[in-house]
Amino acid sequence: MPDSDPVVTPRRFPIRIGRRSQLVLLLFGVRPTNAYVDLGGDELDAHFGFFRFRTPTSNLASWRIEGPWRWITAIGVRFSVRDHDLTFGGTNRGGVRVDFKEPVPTAGIRVPALYLTVDDLEGFAAALAKRGLRGTDTRRLARLPPPAMPDAGQDDTLAHAADRDPQAIIS
Repeated sequence: MPDSDPVVTPRRFPIRIGRRSQLVLLLFGVRPTNAYVDLGGDELDAHFGFFRFRTPTSNLASWRIEGPWRWITAIGVRFSVRDHDLTFGGTNRGGVRVDFKEPVPTAGIRVPALYLTVDDLEGFAAALAKRGLRGTDTRRLARLPPPAMPDAGQDDTLAHAADRDPQAIIS
């Protein structure tokens, strides 16, 4: 769904680089000056040291804030062999997963989603939402308490509503 405002202001979102990750990220050429995502009116352009990933904003399908993750699985330029997702990870605190309508050909593979550990997760998600993309913050879902177990003989219709539709409990 296109944005109702035909002029979308381009924005730059720095990728967060954790203090403990700085030395490891130098192997990828990552410095604060070359780790960022430009989200323009017609293109998402991510830079992470020696690496760059670009796709038209018309190819963006949805977003999801995730994390935190284990440090060893989050830092650097990461490629998922199973799912073919790509990560530009400067911290393990969390990131935004951007899913594509069509996988993006990159270095001989087709990437269906890109994880970006931008410094302002909520701001980046809001900028994507302004462009008409739907998304969710799964960190919030992970913190919700489990549904109460019904007593014997009690109607469990409401007790398990969250099991059927977790979005129904988010206001």
